[in-house]
Amino acid sequence: MKTLRLEEPQVFKFQQQDQPTSLEPHEALIKIKNIGICGTDYHAFRGKQPFFSYPRVLGHELGAEVVAVGQENDRIKVGDKVTVEPYMNCGNCQSCKNGKGNCCENLQVLGVHTDGGMCEYLKVPYQKLHASKSLSFEQLAVVEPLSIGAHAVQRAGVSSEDIVLVIGAGPIGLSVIQFAKLTGATVAVLDINAERLEFAKVQLKADILLDGSQGFSVESLRKQLERSPTGEFRGLLPTVVFDATGSPNSMKNAFNFVAFGGKLVFVGLFIGDVIFDDPLFHRREITLFASRNSLPQDFTNIIELMENGKIDIKPWISHRADFEDLPVVFNHWLDPESKVIKAMVSV
Repeated sequence: MKTLRLEEPQVFKFQQQDQPTSLEPHEALIKIKNIGICGTDYHAFRGKQPFFSYPRVLGHELGAEVVAVGQENDRIKVGDKVTVEPYMNCGNCQSCKNGKGNCCENLQVLGVHTDGGMCEYLKVPYQKLHASKSLSFEQLAVVEPLSIGAHAVQRAGVSSEDIVLVIGAGPIGLSVIQFAKLTGATVAVLDINAERLEFAKVQLKADILLDGSQGFSVESLRKQLERSPTGEFRGLLPTVVFDATGSPNSMKNAFNFVAFGGKLVFVGLFIGDVIFDDPLFHRREITLFASRNSLPQDFTNIIELMENGKIDIKPWISHRADFEDLPVVFNHWLDPESKVIKAMVSV
């Protein structure tokens, strides 16, 4: 089978590998149909991805068809259209036993710690597959990145009473906006990219857009909230702030935007230390969260929301390519001028 491997930063190479044949009773064989390109893939290509080693087969946003199962089960069957939960947790460590397999001590994420889905066929535990009778393979390939935002919003306990600020309107930030809006919260979005801000407004119905291209201060935030359509936020600050930038400067500055008694959630990450002013942190009694990956229930909920028409991912997919062309177009997608929201590969 054809497999695309990242040999080292900026070097993709196609290889022919044996198609998996023998299956353990707990496994299934899937035919990859669509691959969503993630920020993780871009970071790995640039050589800036934490928890990563080369060579590696990328790809963890997957829409696929089940072509074989190790044994009959009540979860999936041959012919099912599925998305893949790419977090291979051990099931035995403390976090797994506490129902938090997303941060398993021995976690192996497809396409990051172990080879992923940039290939024609992949063998995975069938418990990691989530089926849909009505969604397309492209829709199924977007479930995983949506689940990152869903998990972050759930982890923060966002409600309709909250003023939410999402910093960074890349794909993960957009997924946070999607699920924060579903709670009924008022959602403000801060980004330096005018097109991303417009997408957040038109497609996701963000309430307040904040242009950070010339820098952005706490005073600016308060004034912008004062000028909100209802005028009800005079002098207020966001009760929940999500930073989805992966930028150390942004993450450090995010502490300043949190209301007294509010919450700060780091959805993005970078290689390095987060440094903050402890008196500010303590005086405001800020609750700081990290949000990593997602949980099985997030996949189930998202598929149901998509099947019921409450989430439309069609506008998200801004760029498409065939598998054979991926090494050529990948560099183009890295260029900010390409204005990629979500790139999708057909296998």
